[in-house]
Amino acid sequence: ADVIKKGSLSAVKRLKGLGYEVIMLTGDNKKTAEAIGRSMGITNVISNVLPEKKAENIRLLQQNNNRVVMVGDGINDAVALVQADVGIAMGNGTDVAIESADVVLMKDDIRDVVTALELSRRTIRNIKQNLFWAFFYNILGIPVAAGVLFITLGLKLNPMIAAAAMSFSSVSVVLNALRLKRFKPMDAKKLRKIEASDSEGNITIEKGEEKMKKSIYVEGMTCMHCVGRVKQALEEIEGVRSVKVSLEDGNAIAVLFSEVADEIFEEAVDAAGYVVVKVI
Repeated sequence: ADVIKKGSLSAVKRLKGLGYEVIMLTGDNKKTAEAIGRSMGITNVISNVLPEKKAENIRLLQQNNNRVVMVGDGINDAVALVQADVGIAMGNGTDVAIESADVVLMKDDIRDVVTALELSRRTIRNIKQNLFWAFFYNILGIPVAAGVLFITLGLKLNPMIAAAAMSFSSVSVVLNALRLKRFKPMDAKKLRKIEASDSEGNITIEKGEEKMKKSIYVEGMTCMHCVGRVKQALEEIEGVRSVKVSLEDGNAIAVLFSEVADEIFEEAVDAAGYVVVKVI
């Protein structure tokens, strides 16, 4: 019954696009965790872990020379946030999580995790550029100021020119750093993806993926218990992102992140004790 936060699917896709491996680390039971993981396109799901075990899993990743970013918002995440190379706490998280984290997001939007990582990459690149220009100016200017050209060519460096060159060096570094004010998240600047919520409003899918849906008409559902069984059976299918079942319409709408054969839907529903009339 866990509800996926809006924007989570987009965040996972963008993280993968940036080259990160996404791991779901949760204390929830295996069945629930794997169902949520499938709906998010996360293949590496670690479930049934206590708070200290979360930190232990992160420690094992670090022993393999991996740098780990941990995102959490609860008391159970505090130890793992400290253990990670970078701990990121959600803005609505517990005080313990916020105190344990290196970065605190102002909003309760997991997409801001990606924005923070993108901005950090841009900042580091900017710092390297500034260091290059600073060293470049000094490597050229200091020998000239020391009289290298006077020894070989008899030229001296006018103090006003030296002061102007030093000022230009500082100004260029500052102007380059100010370019960070023009930073925009990747999806706004490059991808310009349009997100649309599904009918339940708890999972976001991207424009162009609406075609990845299947309507399964089921016979034999008579109550909400039946709806729950059909929903669970369909959600356990590999490749299914989310499922909404309607008792009134007698059908289930499955949102997919990969192709699934109609026969697989029929077998899953049949195993739950119901009959599939058709799949569209």
